[in-house]
Parts: sequence; C-alpha cells; structure tokens
Amino acid sequence: SVFSLLILTLLVLLTVATFLWNLLVLATILRVKAFHRVPHNLVASTAVSDALVAALVMPLSLVKELSAGRRWRLGRELCLLWVCLDVLCCTASIWNVTAIALDRYWSVTRQLRYTLLARRRISNVMIALTWLLSAAISLAPLLGWGETYSPEQQRCQLSQDPSYAIVSTGGAFYLPLCVVLFVYWKIYKAFHMGGRRRNAVAPLPEAAQVKEASQEPQMVFTARRAAITFQTDGETWREQKEKKAALMVGILIGVFVLCWIPFFITELISPLCSCNIPPVWKSIFLWLGYSNSFFNPLIYTAFNKNYNNAFKNLFVKQR
Repeated sequence: SVFSLLILTLLVLLTVATFLWNLLVLATILRVKAFHRVPHNLVASTAVSDALVAALVMPLSLVKELSAGRRWRLGRELCLLWVCLDVLCCTASIWNVTAIALDRYWSVTRQLRYTLLARRRISNVMIALTWLLSAAISLAPLLGWGETYSPEQQRCQLSQDPSYAIVSTGGAFYLPLCVVLFVYWKIYKAFHMGGRRRNAVAPLPEAAQVKEASQEPQMVFTARRAAITFQTDGETWREQKEKKAALMVGILIGVFVLCWIPFFITELISPLCSCNIPPVWKSIFLWLGYSNSFFNPLIYTAFNKNYNNAFKNLFVKQR
C-alpha cells in the first residue's frame, strides 16, 4: 500500500541519515586536532555506537519489518548476532549519553579539581566501562540466559526470561536514567544557587557605586594595530559557556528519555506479566528508540560552533 511504502521510505532515510551524520561527526573529530581531547572523545564514542546501530542493527530490523507478519526468515545464527549487536550498540549509546552528562556535571561542580588531565583519565575509564557493561548484557543470551529465537514461530526477539528482562533493562536503561536525571537536577541546582548568590548582593551607596564603577575590571583584546576594550557585566564568559553546555545536556537527556522509555517499559512489563503487546506497537517503540541515534549528533553539534565551522571546512576549501 501507499502507506507501507511511505513508512518504508522513512525508515530507509532514517537509517541512511543516522549513519552518514554520525560518520561526519567522527570524520570531523579525527581531522581537527583541537577535537583530540575531552569531552570530544566521549562524543566520538557516542558517534561510534550510533553509527554501528545504523550500519549493523537497523538494516536487519528493516528486513524483519518487510517480512510477512514480521517473521524472522534469516536463521538462528543471524538472529543471535542481530540481537547481540542490537543490545550492545544501543546500550553503549545510552551509557555514552550518561557519560557526557557526568562529565558536564563534574566540570560544573568541581571546576578546580576536575582538570584537563583528570577529565581525560575519567572519560577514558567511563568509555571502557560503557563498552564492557554493554558487552556483558548483550552476550548473556549467547551463554544460555534465555532464548531469543523460536524456529516454530519464526520469531527473533530479546530474551523473554523474566530475570534477564529485569537485569538487562535495569542495566541498559533504568540505571542510566536515574543517573542522568540526578545529574541534571544537580546541574540545575548548581546554576540556580549560583544565580541566587549573585542576586543577593546588597546595593552600594551612590558614592560607593561611582567609586566601584571606576575600578571595574576591563578585558582588552588587540588585533594588529586596533584595540578593543569592553567591561565585563553580569555573567562571565565561562558561566555562559557552562550554561549553554548544560542546556545541550538537558536537551540530550530529554530526547533520550522520550525515545527509549516506551520501548523499555514494554520490554520490562511483557515478560513479567506475559502480556501480548501488538507487534506493530513493538516495532514503533523499537524504531523510536533507534531514532535516538539520529538525534544525538544533531543535538551536541548544534550547540557547538566549532563543529559547524569544521563541517564547512570538510566541503569548502578556505585559505
């Protein structure tokens, strides 16, 4: 039908766009030397996981959607491989978002102790733990914890064992969800309390204000022979930068929650109550979760002018 062709076209476009956009982010980070540091290694790890979702997971999911009755006709071995890659890449993507939120939280609340060297070490540890945890969750069904393939019904899905459903959904979504919500609440609280402290300063007398105004610090920038002088007023440049980054993390977390929470609610409830959720809704929730891999690079590059300039330099030769 026309509607089916439209849905198929949208899913193909989503798959291709997700892969190309994340590949563009990776190419930019590899090419620009200024990006060879934190927090861009966290962004690179997220882009790798999202690109793998688009390259290895979404095409096989699309083949399953095209089959009659959404049956799996590619055999047991390919089913196990698809489920393993699905859990590995999607879980890594979720935990990479969590790592970005944690990095932003520590840079806001521990500015003096969270130096560049400490950020580099901690970010590398978080990336390693992200992929190790994702691998442990994804390999469990291969070691006999539940069954993913049913040859009689030609069905390939995540293990419906109740104990595995609790552990896998908890480790892949509910635990990082609690972490990112707690972290962003702390970030919001830190900025809110900082603003209140600035606004709580009592006004000075008129004479003192005139004297204080003459002693305000000035920042001078020279370019060749011209000199530009301006006074700092209100928030500092660092505070504005931190607020912009916190806003980016907030949008990143909000989109992550909206994309994945329907899928993980059904994956947790279905094995526990033996509920039969319509396959069409399972497909909608699954592809909604996949779309998070498309939104991630859009969000964290839209808030960074350096990425926009680097993207232009990839295609336009400039002196």
